[in-house]
Amino acid sequence: MVNYNEEDGLNSSYTYHLRQDKNGFIWIGSDNGLFRFDGKEFKRYGKEEGLKNIDIISCEPLPNGDVFILPFLNDFAYLKNGRVINLNINDYLKNQFSSSIPKITRDGNRLYLYGNGNPKNIFTYENGKVKKIPIRLDYRKREFLTIKYDSRTQNLYLKHPEKNEILAYNLASHKEKEIKADRGNIICEKDNFFVLEKKGQIDVYKLVDPLQIKKIFSYHTEDKIFYGNIDKNNKLWLNLWNGGVLYFNQSLSENKKFLAPPVRILSSHVINNVLVDRDDNVWFNSRNSGVFFITKALFTNHINLSVKNNSEFIKAIAKDDKTIILGYNNSYGAIIYKNGKIQDITLDKDNKDENKSIYINNNTAIFGLSTKIVIHDIAKNKNTKLDCALKNIVPYTRDSVFFCTSGNLLLYGLKNRNLTSILDERIYTVFPCTKEDLLIGNFSDLYKFNIKTKKRTLFLKGYYFTDIKKLRDHIYLGATNLNGIIIFNDKGVLKKIEKKDGLTNEQIKKITVENTNTFWASTNSGISRIELMKNNIRINNFTQTDGLPSNAVADCVTRNDTIFIGTSKGLGIFPIKKLMAQEKSIRKKVIINCVTIKNHEYYNLNEKLTGYTDNSITFNLSFLDYASQGKISYKYRIEGLNDSWQVSNSPKIIFNSIPPGNYVFRVYGLGYNGKQSYASTDLPFEIQPKFWQTWWFKLLVAAVITVVLSVTISSYLQKKRNKKMEKFYHEKKIAELELQAIKAQINPHFIYNCLNSIKYLLFKEDYEETENYLDTFSQLIRKTLYYSEQAFMPIRDETEYLSLYMDMEKLRQNELFDYEIHISEKVNKSWVIPSLLIQPFVENAIKHGISGLKNRKGFIKISFDHTDATLCITIEDNGDGIKTKNESFAENNSFGLKLSQKRIETFKQLFETNIILEIINLSEKYERHGTQIKLYITPYENQNTNLHH
Repeated sequence: MVNYNEEDGLNSSYTYHLRQDKNGFIWIGSDNGLFRFDGKEFKRYGKEEGLKNIDIISCEPLPNGDVFILPFLNDFAYLKNGRVINLNINDYLKNQFSSSIPKITRDGNRLYLYGNGNPKNIFTYENGKVKKIPIRLDYRKREFLTIKYDSRTQNLYLKHPEKNEILAYNLASHKEKEIKADRGNIICEKDNFFVLEKKGQIDVYKLVDPLQIKKIFSYHTEDKIFYGNIDKNNKLWLNLWNGGVLYFNQSLSENKKFLAPPVRILSSHVINNVLVDRDDNVWFNSRNSGVFFITKALFTNHINLSVKNNSEFIKAIAKDDKTIILGYNNSYGAIIYKNGKIQDITLDKDNKDENKSIYINNNTAIFGLSTKIVIHDIAKNKNTKLDCALKNIVPYTRDSVFFCTSGNLLLYGLKNRNLTSILDERIYTVFPCTKEDLLIGNFSDLYKFNIKTKKRTLFLKGYYFTDIKKLRDHIYLGATNLNGIIIFNDKGVLKKIEKKDGLTNEQIKKITVENTNTFWASTNSGISRIELMKNNIRINNFTQTDGLPSNAVADCVTRNDTIFIGTSKGLGIFPIKKLMAQEKSIRKKVIINCVTIKNHEYYNLNEKLTGYTDNSITFNLSFLDYASQGKISYKYRIEGLNDSWQVSNSPKIIFNSIPPGNYVFRVYGLGYNGKQSYASTDLPFEIQPKFWQTWWFKLLVAAVITVVLSVTISSYLQKKRNKKMEKFYHEKKIAELELQAIKAQINPHFIYNCLNSIKYLLFKEDYEETENYLDTFSQLIRKTLYYSEQAFMPIRDETEYLSLYMDMEKLRQNELFDYEIHISEKVNKSWVIPSLLIQPFVENAIKHGISGLKNRKGFIKISFDHTDATLCITIEDNGDGIKTKNESFAENNSFGLKLSQKRIETFKQLFETNIILEIINLSEKYERHGTQIKLYITPYENQNTNLHH
């Protein structure tokens, strides 16, 4: 039985009534406020929460979730969504109940409040509002005690304590009806049952119809009764003034006399109220000792136990074919007979030694105490004592046992009572493998020992064995003090069973073999049943939750299909099949009490739960598995955020900085032994983004950034373009100046060459030729001066200019060469080309190509062709050709050609026109004399742009 008090958070000295709400929470009225208990924590509602009166007698939980609070005498209030609301009609109500606590009848969410004696009004409470129903009964100086009000029939039942009658009064018809009944005061009532008491006489009645009652049974007790309770199973509890309660283990619905006397519980405490919850666990409100709790399994085992007077601290248990014996935590023992009675045995009235080990064989029971051994003759009820510090008793043969003591290993004969020393050493346990070979264990090792030869061999090192049993042929079980269970054979260890395999504790006290595959292990954390299967081990753990009187188990014995378990709080007796029929999961779900987002608490979880990323979210949880006795934790995760499960012992699960999105909080409850709730509790919620996290804000920011970047990049590019254009204009200006300078250089150069020719003609005194030459020269000078000012000139003008120039050169050099100018049909003569571009190449062909010819006449051909958007100008002569294959015109002494190459580069820069110069030595490529120059002119961006200029 568990006692909850101030150390657990129930900080009150006096507790009154207990109630359970629709969700399963336990509500406790006390002199220090109202407490709500979820199996792990007590939540208090007091002055700080708004109560004007913290001396709370009781409360009434309603189906709609409200909790109506009944303080002592006045200041009624109710709880709604965790908030205390004081009724504003307290002055009106407290005048009606100034001398007693009102009686209450509940009908759905409506409460009926009325006085305990001669009530004048019935008050209804519903949804925070109170209404009055007057009682028009003329009491005529009669004094009645109120039994109950039936809201369905509107009958008010009153009892005259000194008269054999019950008065039924109908509020609708105002009619009275007297019903015969025994004298007595009302103790308790529920539904159609009510209990009267008069001088120890208990009478139980049932209302068989609205105006007829029937006495079910009577019971007489010498105890003084001050209160009673009929639980949810219609079983009667009577609270005693001198402490404890009487429990009648039979439903009143059976309509028959009790077959068994009541069971007295908690005799040392005054119990104000008893509650049997929806799981049949039992709660007791004590006057000054807090709240007591007992699980259904433990209570059922205690009530139905065939062995009575069985609450001693058991340290050892043993059996033979007929009898079971117990060894207590003092110099007492006990023998259990078949009829379930216990016969206590005093082993040493002057000492309180604990029993270490016990043994029974027919009429001989041996109790091994810490300082002595007591051999008890059951038939003669006689004790014989042996002085030695016993550690263990182990059967050897049918007529002998081993005594493991702190000084040696002794062999005791049951018939001859001889005591023989086998080995002088501190021994904790021994196991006879054969009649001669023993396994003996000290505090650290296990040895093989031969009784005849006295030879001792180390078998298992490092194990402190507390018990050794044989499972089957050549397979043994060893209970260790720190290492769990060791399964071994003659050669060594076969398997270890530890916590990782499912044991609750690795400190094993004793082992009990059930069959060749199954055995039990006793520990301070309950008892474990281990079943060895083919390729696996199945372990079932049992504790107080399963009905054990205590988790501190000393040892157990089995008989047929029943197990007898000795614990620190008495003997537990269970059918093994019933004990094994435990649930694999807990038939409960986690309750989410409220969700706190930032500073706002949500109690109505059906409304949409929303928060923001920077809000902390707290889930306040309860898992109402009272049988786990506070050993509760929670397994949870947020789906949509993380797929891994987390486990927490705290009922408050807090999350921070959850990114925006829709999520589901999923949680399981974990009870004792790691049992999980059968299903999860799921709660969807949404994390909304802050305005700067919304898509439209991000889109707006992206748009702004895009605009800013566009403006910035555009500005940068514009500046760069401006800078480039500025640079380009500067470079163009420089190029134009360079071009003008080049042209300025071309004109004097050309004129210089012409003047040399005139000088040569005059020197020959060829005046007629001089005159023709001067005439041609003057035309050429005019055109040169004109075209030198133009960047471009049409092809027709270029060919006319070239013809004029070559005619003049022919005159000057006595018809040294002939020439031909050919324009393809693909070429438009109006197309323009850079002015004065071809003349230097023609001049170079005359001067360096054909001027030195002696055996043939020179010939120069100029052709214009157009292919694939490219104008190709070819200047070809039949002279001696260039000196080497890789020699360029830049290496020649032709000043005009150098100027032409410079003009080509300048045109490229100024007019974005691609001009390629190609020089071919015809003798190397075509095996004929001469040099061929090709000029390819192609606009960079738009074909024919400069050609049509």
